[in-house]
Amino acid sequence: MKAYQELSREELLELQKELSAAYEDAKGKGLKLDMSRGKPSIAQLDMVMDIMDVFTSQSDMKTEAGVDVRNSGLMDGIPEAKKLMADIMGVSPENVIVCGNASLPIMYDSVSRCMTHGVLGGTPWCKLEKVKFLCPAPGYDRHFAITEHFGIEMITVPMTPEGPDMDIVEKLVAEDESIKGIWCVPKYANPTGVSYSDETVRRFAALKPAAKDFRIFWDNAYAIHHLYDDRQDEILEILSECEKAGNPDMVYEFCSTSKISFAGGGVAAVASSKANLDNIRKSMTIQTIGYDKINQLRHVRYYKNIDGMRAHMRKHADLIRPKFEAVLAVLNRELAGLGIGTWTNPNGGYFISFDAMEGCAKAIVAKCKEAGVVMTGAGATFPYGKDPKDSNIRIAPSFPTPEEMAQAADLFVLCVKLVSVEKLLAQ
Repeated sequence: MKAYQELSREELLELQKELSAAYEDAKGKGLKLDMSRGKPSIAQLDMVMDIMDVFTSQSDMKTEAGVDVRNSGLMDGIPEAKKLMADIMGVSPENVIVCGNASLPIMYDSVSRCMTHGVLGGTPWCKLEKVKFLCPAPGYDRHFAITEHFGIEMITVPMTPEGPDMDIVEKLVAEDESIKGIWCVPKYANPTGVSYSDETVRRFAALKPAAKDFRIFWDNAYAIHHLYDDRQDEILEILSECEKAGNPDMVYEFCSTSKISFAGGGVAAVASSKANLDNIRKSMTIQTIGYDKINQLRHVRYYKNIDGMRAHMRKHADLIRPKFEAVLAVLNRELAGLGIGTWTNPNGGYFISFDAMEGCAKAIVAKCKEAGVVMTGAGATFPYGKDPKDSNIRIAPSFPTPEEMAQAADLFVLCVKLVSVEKLLAQ
C-alpha cells in the first residue's frame, strides 16, 4: 500500500467510502472498552490479593526494632519500608520519607509547601509576581493539573528519544528566575515510554538555575516496571549525580507501589537531600501523626525485599506484555508505511504514544468514542490540554484483556485511517 499522501483524489475518495462502511459496521458491534487511563487490570489486582493474608488478629505487629505499628511514632516511615522504597529508587534509606498510599498526594503537597512556605527559607512562591514550571511534553496530565491548580504558568519543553530537550531546559532555567521547577518521568516516561539517557540525567544534575529555589520533580513511577527480562532500560541515579555536580538539594524524587500492589492502596515515598527532608518533616509534624505503618509493614512482610518485588513485577509483565504486543502488532500491520502515524515501542511502563497527522488527534479520539472505545482525551498529554499540533494520542493497554485490546486497536487504526483520509481530502 502506498502512503496516503501519494494517492490521487479519486483513490482517496474510494478509500474513504470503504473505510466509512467499515466504521459503520464497527459501530454496530456495540463495543464498550476503556483504555483511557493506565490502570492495572483485574488480573493484576487479583494476583496480589494474598497480601491481605499477611496479617491476622494474632499477627506480631512490631517492626524489627520492636516498634508497634498500630500506634503513633515513626512519622516518616518504618525503617524496613524506607529500605524497600529506597531500593526501588536506587537511593540510600536515609534519603527517604515513606508517606501514604500513592505518590500523587506527595507531589501535590510538595508544590503546595513551596507555594505557602517557600523552599529552604526562600520566599513562598505565592508571594512572587510570577511562578513558572517547565513541562516536558507529551507528558503526564496529572502533573500539569497540579501546577495549573496552583496558578503556575507552564512552559512546554519538547521530548526527544533521550528525554526532554536539554538545550532548551538549560537555557530557560539559566535565564529566568521565575522558573521554579520541572516535571520529569525519567524512566518509561508517561506517555512516550522514553527513558532518560545518562547524558540527560547528568545535564539535569549540572543545571545552573537562576532561581536558588528551583527544584526537579523527578517522578520515578516506573522504576521497576519492565516488560521484558532481556530488554530493560536503566537510568542514572539522580540524587547522587546532583551531589557530584554540587547541587545536592535540587531534586525531589517520588515513587509508589500503586502499579505494584494496589492502586490507591500501596505505599509511596519521597527521596531527597537531608536539608530537603528536614524541611518536609517540619510540615509533616503539623500535618500528620504518621501515615499507615500497618500497610507499610504489610508490604515489607509480603515482598520481603527488592528481589521479591522484582519477582512479582515479572508476573505483572507476563500479564501486560501480550496487550502491548497486541496493539503494536495491529499498528505495524495496518499503518506501517502509510505516512499517517508514528508510535513508540517501549521496553516498560504503561503507555504507547501515538502521533497522528497534524490536526487529527481530536477527531480520531472522538470517532473511537462514538464506536465504543474510550481513550485518553486528545491534548491531555500537553499543558492546559492543548497539543499545538493536535497529533498526540496516549494508548493505555493495561486494563482491557488482550482480546479486547486487539479489538480496540483494530477500531483505533480504522479511525486513524478514516480521519487521515478526510484530512487529506480537505486540503
